[in-house]
Amino acid sequence: MGEVRLKRVYEPADDGDGYRVLVDRLWPRGVTKERAALDLWSKDVAPSPELRKWWSHDPARFAEFRVRYDAELCDPRPDQAAALEELRGAIAAHDVVTLAFGAHDPEVNHAVVLRDFLLSSAG
Repeated sequence: MGEVRLKRVYEPADDGDGYRVLVDRLWPRGVTKERAALDLWSKDVAPSPELRKWWSHDPARFAEFRVRYDAELCDPRPDQAAALEELRGAIAAHDVVTLAFGAHDPEVNHAVVLRDFLLSSAG
């Protein structure tokens, strides 16, 4: 299994990022496709619109958000299941995969939960 990294999509891409995957449902404001330098846009792995709206990136709700998003990932919607399999395949096929996200906080965002889920379910 390859290494899974996290990086804000607003930060410049570099060679160390390896295979770059945007894991946001919505395209990041003000970022061109060229600047994003993505290999894949996996919008269906993102939290459901209902969960995203409930959480609203409120750090006080992050612990509960993690529980709810983990539950979504453990019992994924059909579109989410297919996207998760595609992402797992990318991780297996590349030495480094960077999950790109648009959130401001590098530690309180859905990509952190997704990375932890992917690493814990890889075994």
